[in-house]
Amino acid sequence: MAGDKKHTISVLVENHFGVLARVSGLFSARGYNIISLCVGETEDPAVSRMTVVVRGDDNVLDQITKQLNKLVDVIEVLDLTETSFVERELVMVKVKATTARRSEVAEVANIFRAKVVDVDAESMIVQCAGAEGKIRAFIDLMRPFGIIELVRTGEIAIARSSK
Repeated sequence: MAGDKKHTISVLVENHFGVLARVSGLFSARGYNIISLCVGETEDPAVSRMTVVVRGDDNVLDQITKQLNKLVDVIEVLDLTETSFVERELVMVKVKATTARRSEVAEVANIFRAKVVDVDAESMIVQCAGAEGKIRAFIDLMRPFGIIELVRTGEIAIARSSK
């Protein structure tokens, strides 16, 4: 679609049953495919932060933001897209790795400051955290080893200080 761009939305919500469904429902009702959605408790267990990444038109996203702010359990909605923020994602990749290939996998992991978290006779599990581009490059370099399984968290984001 013309004018569509990636938006990273941070939504602080009261940690109640059904809030996730209501928030995600607003996006799907407008025809937005959520690229990633991460939810977790904040420093206050009664409050959760949702990081929603979508691609879409600024005007429609503005309407969704206004509707989110009207939901009872929503505390704050921030479109981080035009601000300075830090984003990270975690990926765990299980690759084929016999004894002969383990050092090669470990070398690639080291380049990305990734960590080997499990090894067995035929495979290794490596975790890597970083921005989307780093994660994509890491996965691309793991492919030649033979990816058995891959799991990603999706993006989490936090605004930088406004100093």
